[in-house]
Order: sequence, then C-alpha cells, then structure tokens
Amino acid sequence: MDKEKKVVTKWLYWFTFAVAVIAVYKILDQFAEITNWLKGLIGVLYPFIMAIIIAYLFYIPCRGIESRLRKIGIKKMARGLSILIVYLIAILICVLIIKFIIPSISESIVDLVNNLPTYYNRAKEAIRQMPEDSILNRINAIEIIEGLGNVDLTQYLNLENLGQYIKGVLGLATTLFDIFVTLIVSVYILAERTEILNFARRFCKAVFKTDTYKVIGKNFRRTNEVFFKFLSSQILDGFVVGVLVSVAMSILHVKYAVLLGFMIGLFNLIPYLGAVIAVVISAIITALTGGISQAIWMLVVVIVLQQIDANIINPRITGTSLNISPILVIFSVTLFGAYFGIIGMFLAVPIVTVIKLGIEDYISIRNHGKIIEPAIEKKTIVSQK
Repeated sequence: MDKEKKVVTKWLYWFTFAVAVIAVYKILDQFAEITNWLKGLIGVLYPFIMAIIIAYLFYIPCRGIESRLRKIGIKKMARGLSILIVYLIAILICVLIIKFIIPSISESIVDLVNNLPTYYNRAKEAIRQMPEDSILNRINAIEIIEGLGNVDLTQYLNLENLGQYIKGVLGLATTLFDIFVTLIVSVYILAERTEILNFARRFCKAVFKTDTYKVIGKNFRRTNEVFFKFLSSQILDGFVVGVLVSVAMSILHVKYAVLLGFMIGLFNLIPYLGAVIAVVISAIITALTGGISQAIWMLVVVIVLQQIDANIINPRITGTSLNISPILVIFSVTLFGAYFGIIGMFLAVPIVTVIKLGIEDYISIRNHGKIIEPAIEKKTIVSQK
C-alpha cells in the first residue's frame, strides 16, 4: 500500500511539474500579447492608480486638519472640511506654479537653447587660452566640446516644440475624463479611509493565522511610515531647496536662476547623486553665462544652502532619519536607476530601506538566544626600541 502511494505521489509530482513547464512555455510564447494586455489594463486603471497616490500623499495633512477641527468643536463635518481645505491648498499651489514658475522656466530653456552656439564658442575660446599643460587640454576638452557642438538641440527644444511636447504628454497621460475620475476617486478614498482600512484588517484576519496577521500588520505600518515619510519629506524639501537656491542665484544675478534653482531642487529628490549632478551642471552653465568668478560664488552659496538643508531643514521636515548607509543608498540609486530610470532612482531608498528592515527582522529572529561576538579590528603592535 505504501509502495503504491509512493508511486502515485511520484507520478503526481511529475504531472504537476509538466503542467508548470507547459504553463511557463505558453506564457513566454505569448509574452507580447500578455504585455499588451497588461498595458491596456494599466491604461484603464490609470485614473484609479493616480487617485490612490494622491489620496496617499494627502492622507497625513487631511488627518492633521481633521484632528484640529475636532478639537475646536467641529465634529460632523471635520473630515469633509479637512479634505476640502487640503485640495484648495493643492490647487492654489498648482495655480501659483503655473502662473509664475513654469513661464519663467520655459523662457529660460528657450533662451538657453537659442544661445547655445554662443556659449559653445565661448567655452572653446576659454580652453584654447589655457596653458598647454592644463588638465582640460590633457583630456582633449576641445574635441569633446566640438563633438557636443554637432548635436543640434534647437530642433528638439524650441518654444513651439516645447508646447507640442507638453500638449502631447498631457494628451497621453491625463485626459479631462481621467483627471475628473482621479479627483473624484481620491476624494472618496480620503472620505472613506477608515472603512477601507477596517475592511482590509478584517479580511487579513479572516484569511491568515493570528501570528501571520500580526506580522502583516506590523510590516504594513512600517512600510507605510517609511514610504510616506520619504515621499512627502523629499518632495517638500526639494521644493524648499528650489525656492531658496533660486532666490540666492537671483541675488547673485545668475542667469537662468529660476531654471537652475528648481533643477537643483528637482535633482535633490535623488539622494547624494542627484544634488551633485545638478550642481555640476549649474556651475558649468553659470561659468558660460557669467564667468568663472560668478560660478565660484554660486558654488559656495549653493553648497552652504545644501549644508543648511541637510543639517537643519531636512531633519525638521523628515523628523527622523531612515537610518540607511550612504553606500547602500548610492548602490540602490544606481541599480534602480539603471533598470527603472528616474522613478527607480527616486523610489530606490524607501524600497531598499523596507527590504533592509525585513532582513534585520529575519536575522534577529534566527539569532534569538544565540551569542554573537562583536567584530573587533586587530591592531598591529609595533615594538619600540
């Protein structure tokens, strides 16, 4: 009987394995069709995905305003009023950006592109006047600049094409119907967030065991805290840095101050690497438009502002650090950026932080009760004669 059972189990195993192989083959064989189907599904769900993201970002402000309204005696309409206030503030910020910041940035981009030949010739002349043993001549900077000069950016970046690009992006990504659905769904998610969370808790409690349910709840809260803290703080901090750097550059009479300032603020969303890349680009543009001395002053001011941001502004916005090694940050940003582009670079830190916390929990559980000797560097003892 046991022998027959083993034979049946063996054949059942091989049958399951064969079915799995066929299923994988069919999936790979129709990969293009599955990809197209997924793209279509994402396109249909796009307004709902955007609504979840908006509601996620607006959750903490709504909760804070609702709490204050309840304290002053407004209880029945506290949630609705808090949602209305947050959306009015968001709309006001968008209007101010569209009215004042975007026109200035657009004009700067067009002017920069139109004047590129002048800056190109100026850079070549400055390098030619340098001593032959200078570092720029050693790396054949003239040849590099001449190679860049063959790229005609004016055909890609002019006022007419810029407007067409913006219209194209808006037309593809967000139609009027998508915007309407996104706003309505995000409002409903914020209004019914308590019911949604309670349903999710009851569902998980019904499906999973008690210990598993507790672990899921703990990881969900921790992941939510990491992601929200990082996303909200980085966006707010990037905006603050953009404004401060733009004002400082304007005081120094740096050309394209608003464009460069908000470029630094935008790149500041990418930890470590983003700020360095943006500052280097800004220094090069400032040197071409205003000279070396102005570029040096700009670098000094921007570095001082970044230190103020890193040590004073950002900790106050973030609250507490994510406690992740700079080496791991640079590695994760590089890796995710290579595979997922700008979005990957931006989300690399919170994703790796969550993975790191999960690994630390696993190590802690596995090493519970074990004695771990700390690593001690061996010191070389030198005898003194």
